[in-house]
Amino acid sequence: MKKLGNEDGIALVTALMFTLICLGIVAALMQMLLLQTKLSGSQKNYRNALEASYGGTELLTREFIPKLFSNYSSGIGPLITAYNTSGIGDIGLVASSSLKVKLNTATDDWGTLSKTLDAKDAPDLQFTLKSLDTAGNFKVYAKIVDTVPGNSDTTGIDYLDSGAGVAGTGAGISPKHNPVIYTLEVRGERANNPKEKALLSVLYAY
Repeated sequence: MKKLGNEDGIALVTALMFTLICLGIVAALMQMLLLQTKLSGSQKNYRNALEASYGGTELLTREFIPKLFSNYSSGIGPLITAYNTSGIGDIGLVASSSLKVKLNTATDDWGTLSKTLDAKDAPDLQFTLKSLDTAGNFKVYAKIVDTVPGNSDTTGIDYLDSGAGVAGTGAGISPKHNPVIYTLEVRGERANNPKEKALLSVLYAY
């Protein structure tokens, strides 16, 4: 049987095709690996910022705001002293002049005070959560964006006793307690890279 043509060229083309396919698969795998690495890094950065936001929220709701309820004028000074750069807290706490108004009045009575949902835009409180090195520091910004007044006494003492008879006996009627409700926006971001941030919306009742 006579050979019609040289088949070496076909074998070469086939080998080149397989080589290109293999290179394409390797390139796709490398791209997926790089993308996964970037995604893991982004998730880690976000988790760090989110933890800073959670930590800032804990300070706000358990330490800062409760100290200002009973008497803002007598409470704000010692609070700032304790948590500024020279105090025991050493977190550089700064409070805006609008905080008193927002804590004690309904949103409709705020006038021109900022109500935007960006906590970094005219924050009511800001401070820095410090790490072992400055590269790990996180700044926290907090702002009250809505206040709904209630009838609970801000001193924490229950003065709304139930109505009873003259002799002090009887079932009486207990008034319904409506707590003060605040809507807070909290933003935690890395001090040296604000792009690494996490935002929280918090509903706080007292």
